[in-house]
Amino acid sequence: MSKRALRRMPLEKLMDLKVDYAFKQLFGSEKNKEITVVFLNAILQKTGRDTIREVVFIDQEVGGQFVEDKQSRLDIVVRTQTGDFINVEMQLSNQNDMVKRTLYYWSRLFSEQLRRGEVYQDLRPTITINICDFTLFSQTDYYHSTYHLYEDTVLKRLHPEDDVLEIHFIEMKKFIQAWHEETIDPWDDLLVRWLLLLGMVDARKQRVYDEIYKELEALAMKDERLMEAFEAWDELSATPEMRMAYTSRLKNILDIESKLRYAMTKGKEEGRIEANKNIIFNGYRNGLDVATLSMLTGYREQEVERIIESFEKETE
Repeated sequence: MSKRALRRMPLEKLMDLKVDYAFKQLFGSEKNKEITVVFLNAILQKTGRDTIREVVFIDQEVGGQFVEDKQSRLDIVVRTQTGDFINVEMQLSNQNDMVKRTLYYWSRLFSEQLRRGEVYQDLRPTITINICDFTLFSQTDYYHSTYHLYEDTVLKRLHPEDDVLEIHFIEMKKFIQAWHEETIDPWDDLLVRWLLLLGMVDARKQRVYDEIYKELEALAMKDERLMEAFEAWDELSATPEMRMAYTSRLKNILDIESKLRYAMTKGKEEGRIEANKNIIFNGYRNGLDVATLSMLTGYREQEVERIIESFEKETE
């Protein structure tokens, strides 16, 4: 292929592709469909799926059948040439509900295929891919985990015509760690180079990994789709309206994370206070003196006495 300039704008101006807005603009766009196909094939090669040749983008909202239903607009949904459905979700923040949320999204996308008059045999395999910028499974170092339905005893998957569930989790923090440890090679693994593209910019840390850029720059001279992705990313990052929408979405995400951290800190503090009160209540009932209870909890003796007084009033 001919050599082209990899970028026109400073690296620090590139959008973080782990922000769902930027991710959707790059990989969920009709004009970038061929990039999306290569990216999906790179992920699905692990499970031996047939090569995707064509996708149709679907604007999909799950839920909302009833007034009280929770509505969620999925990041990217495509239907392949074989009729299979694939949902790709980018998650920047850990809200401690990833597995259940994934099963909910999968179940709604799977069930909503069926139209009036159709039969269950018409339901096609449905694949959910989650790219998470946090550690989800602390018990394993694998950055790419896949799940299917297995029989518990013999660990055998269902017959192909019924093997309709497939869920992927890609954990970017584990991936970047593997990159630093040099246990992965983007020259031999197509998925690695695409995940490096996602991991190159870190908006939270306001950092660009220059060493990743240099590696991708060399790769893009030999990988036409990767070069196209860089060009589309550059254009996306330079468009004022998209830049504004991206900045707004990033601010919203960071605000939510800040509120979650505050709630967790407050919850831990309230839990600590409650635990100390229980120590004082139980210790007082079992004959411990104020000085000992003060030492155990770190509270001043006057505070211990106040808590004991409130305990006595409650039990009168």
